[in-house]
Amino acid sequence: MEAAFFVGCSILPVKISSLPEARLIRRPLSWRRRRLAAALEGGGAGRLPTTNYVVPLDRTSGITRPLVEILRDLNKRVPDKIINSDRNTIPWYHVNRMLSFYAPGWCGEVRDVIYSDSRTVTVVYRVTIRGTDGEAHRDATGTVSLQDAQIEDAVAAAEEAAFCKACTRFGFGLYLYHQDEIA
Repeated sequence: MEAAFFVGCSILPVKISSLPEARLIRRPLSWRRRRLAAALEGGGAGRLPTTNYVVPLDRTSGITRPLVEILRDLNKRVPDKIINSDRNTIPWYHVNRMLSFYAPGWCGEVRDVIYSDSRTVTVVYRVTIRGTDGEAHRDATGTVSLQDAQIEDAVAAAEEAAFCKACTRFGFGLYLYHQDEIA
């Protein structure tokens, strides 16, 4: 039996019988996924917040700008209302949406998942931005403890951290790391 897993911009076929004790497990959706599903289906209570950027959904928009313009736009300040003021971070879903706005045609992929003996998981993630004059990519890692009771899915949390770090390496939200030095 084969299954296809979507990873960034490619679909990887995996032979399920080759995986040890492979079986499909149905788990209940987390509250975040239920809220997102309700918002996508048009439910009233689960509506996602809107901001001043909108991702074009038409298929005619493609790669129409050079990399230097895309990178310049990614280095701009983000709206204050999307910054998590408690942690001084930008949530991954806003990073994803703004990346789609400024760099349509971007691609992200998990390069590696590493489980260590010290009960941590590390995810290596690559973000690729395509422009009319070529493409650029940045890799980053995210590490999360498997023993942290507050984290529901350690691999997803490590992937989120790696994705945000890879985008920061393009300059997106980089100024947030240096706000203490500026003030």
